[in-house]
Amino acid sequence: MVCERAFKGKCLTCFPRSFVCIDIETTGLSPLYDDIIEVSGIRVCDGKITGTFSETINIHRPLPPFITALTGITDNELSKSNSAENVLTRFCSFVGGDILLGHNVNFDINFLYDKCLDKTGILFENDFVDTLKIGRRLLPQLKHHKLDDLADYYNIPPRTLHRALGDCEMTVNCYFKMLDEIQDELTFTTKRRK
Repeated sequence: MVCERAFKGKCLTCFPRSFVCIDIETTGLSPLYDDIIEVSGIRVCDGKITGTFSETINIHRPLPPFITALTGITDNELSKSNSAENVLTRFCSFVGGDILLGHNVNFDINFLYDKCLDKTGILFENDFVDTLKIGRRLLPQLKHHKLDDLADYYNIPPRTLHRALGDCEMTVNCYFKMLDEIQDELTFTTKRRK
């Protein structure tokens, strides 16, 4: 397993309108010891959703009960899923070379980098934008900046389970709400200078 990520993409400071929003569900917090059990992506082109990807992964071992309670993903569901090699190869093809977007996305990127290299030999080297960093800068008044906190602030309906595609949808919605605020602030500042 790779620990040093020499070809990892860069965290960008920009506000793209075209990207692939990604999210994963895992058996734990360590790419070294834990596995990806679900991977999802939403392709956005010029502000419009143009495609989705979502698959679970057969890890060939029982899930920790905590993970099943958190995600609703069951051992039975995973037993019918494809291997990490097959799913991650298709996911990398879906993502291509696009900019990635996610909430606390470094977690997802590190897992994907290590598992893609280990299972498929593919270098997962896309640059990425982190909506957690945007939220912290834009909304300093919030006590916490978890995805659920941003969704609550923007009146986006709460999720019942942590599932990768649902988290991608929530992230995209929060991101565009933040973009609206940034645009409003830029417009206001420009008018004041005139």
